[in-house]
Amino acid sequence: MSKNGGVLGMMKLMAQKIQSIAESISDEEVDGFSKAILSANRIYVMGAGRSGLVAKAFAMRLMHLGFTSFVVGETITPAIEKNDMFIAFSGSGNTKSIADVAQTAKGLGAMIGLITSNKESTIGQIADTIVVIESQRDAVTDESHEYDIRQMMGEHKSFAPLGTIFETTSMVFSDALVSHLMEITETSEGELKKRHTNIE
Repeated sequence: MSKNGGVLGMMKLMAQKIQSIAESISDEEVDGFSKAILSANRIYVMGAGRSGLVAKAFAMRLMHLGFTSFVVGETITPAIEKNDMFIAFSGSGNTKSIADVAQTAKGLGAMIGLITSNKESTIGQIADTIVVIESQRDAVTDESHEYDIRQMMGEHKSFAPLGTIFETTSMVFSDALVSHLMEITETSEGELKKRHTNIE
C-alpha cells in the first residue's frame, strides 16, 4: 500500500468509526444538551489538551451564531453567574483542572454540560446534561493488561493514537450541534459571516 493509500485508508477507518459512534449517541441526550444551551444566558467552555482546541472551536461557532460564549482561562473571560452554562469537553470526565472548575461553576449556580466518554466520571456526577461519545480509548482500558503486552511486543498498531477518536468525534459532533442550533434559531449562514472576524 502506498503512503497516500495508507493515509486515505486511515481516514476511511476513522470516518467509519465516527459514523458508528454517531449511531450510538442518544437523541435524548442531544435534545437536552441543545435545550440547555438555548436557555443559558452565557456559555463558558473548557477542555484540556486537544480537547481544549475542540472547545475553543465550539466557542467560536457559538459566537458566530450570536450566543455569548467564552473560553475558560482566557484573560477576558468574565465571572460566571447563575443561569450561565459551563461546558466541559473531557473524554475521561476526570481531568482535575476541569473538574475543579466545573465544581466551582456548579456552586455559583451555573448549569454544567459535559461531552465525554465516561458518564460516571467526576464531572458526570455533577453535570446537568451529558452527551456520551464512546471512544476507542475506552475499549482499550477494558483489556489494559493484554494491550500493554501487545504494545511491548510491538504487536499493537492503533489506527488512532491516544484520544484521537474522542477528540475528532467531539469536533464533528460540536459542528453538527451548531448546525442544529442554526436550524432551531433560524440563523442564516450570512448572519454567521457578519460575526466572523474581519480584522485579520
